[in-house]
Amino acid sequence: MALNPFFLNGSISEQNLVQQLINEQLKIFGVEVSYLPQKFVRKETILREISASKFDDAFSIEAYVSNYDGYTGSGDILSKFGMNLKDELTLIISKEHFENFISSFLIDMDPDEIIVSSRPREGDLIYFPLGKRLFEIKFVEHEQPFYQLGKTYVYELKCELFEYADNIGGWDNVNTTVDEIDETLENQGYITTLKMFSTGTKATAQTSLRSGYVRKINIINDGYNYSTVPVVAISSAPSGGINAEAVAITSCIGNFCSVREILLVNPGAGYTVEPTVSIIGSTGTGAVAKAVIEKTYSGIGSITISNNGFGYVSSPSIGFSSPTVGSAVTAKAKTFVNSQGLVNKILISDAGIGYTEAPTISISNPPLLVGINTYFFNEVVTGQTSGAKSRVKNWDEVAKQLKVGIVDGEFLPGEIIVGSISSARYSLHKYEIPDLYDKYEQNDEIQQESDLIIDFSEKNLFGNY
Repeated sequence: MALNPFFLNGSISEQNLVQQLINEQLKIFGVEVSYLPQKFVRKETILREISASKFDDAFSIEAYVSNYDGYTGSGDILSKFGMNLKDELTLIISKEHFENFISSFLIDMDPDEIIVSSRPREGDLIYFPLGKRLFEIKFVEHEQPFYQLGKTYVYELKCELFEYADNIGGWDNVNTTVDEIDETLENQGYITTLKMFSTGTKATAQTSLRSGYVRKINIINDGYNYSTVPVVAISSAPSGGINAEAVAITSCIGNFCSVREILLVNPGAGYTVEPTVSIIGSTGTGAVAKAVIEKTYSGIGSITISNNGFGYVSSPSIGFSSPTVGSAVTAKAKTFVNSQGLVNKILISDAGIGYTEAPTISISNPPLLVGINTYFFNEVVTGQTSGAKSRVKNWDEVAKQLKVGIVDGEFLPGEIIVGSISSARYSLHKYEIPDLYDKYEQNDEIQQESDLIIDFSEKNLFGNY
């Protein structure tokens, strides 16, 4: 049978009254939170999994904290990775206010970014100002209380503390322009620190001519087991001459280390016969080398660095002007760069033949001579050589230190890092491996302490073999 027509199970005016009373209660006893809708940037077509998203809008709305006596959930858990926070929060918001002040804006946005605009959606974020924390909506209950007077009036949001995931759709793409929210996240998550060069200076060097010099030293046998660099001893030049000096360069393949080459520090002068070359090491044996001298024509002497330059991250190329007489062999040398980006050593691999005057030396420029502009927070920066991309977390203009989140690819030392919005350009000196910036995360501390207890280089940690 039909319901009694003389009794209404809630008229529109009664429903509006209940909604207004609820709205007033929320404004009196609620907390003003920020609602951050999740916008899809990229989805996998097969499983429809969200691989990239962003949070760049924030809407204020009043919410009643249902669990008024504190966070629920598992609380603070001490795990093998340090403190793990499992706080949960239940909020109640007005359905009418959401539809009028949030949904009306979402419905005009790109439908590929906002799939559901009519109600709060799982995956959206809530910024809770009392704890200065972000919570992720895990479930939206829209039928409690259950149809009072034939209608529902609130949304109950069951939220969990948002975990900063290692993907471009997590903390890295939060840019709401609300300073309180953005600054909370600026130094959170996986961050790579890039140490940059803002200016560069070209290195310069000069040399002189020598006769009766050691032109080069050839390796006859590279030896083996040279775990430390051996000393190279060259027999003395005749009276009135200049003794030649050289250093050994070793290389290792696996556990096999040998002498790769011998470079001259000083080619010496006045030699009439080939000097003996001895390779003396505290470890290793078997390396044999032979000196080649030039008695007829002139070559270069030791190289003096007149300006170490600045901004080098790898050994720059070096060239010499050509000789003009005799068999005319152009000199060759190798440069070495220290951790400060300076050319601190130039060694000779071939002193050349046939120079009548000291050759000019040309050393290539550092990757960047002048850095420009200032990186912007959250803009995409790209390595011009590697193509690696990331987003800016912080730029320290004084220390020339750039912190970036979510590196897609691997930046290469020496390449130019360019900002997509600011057009800032600086050269990468070196970078630290990505680290999780979380005040409760203790992975590094646990790893360091465990290394003091167990030698992880052993194949069998708990046996005798």
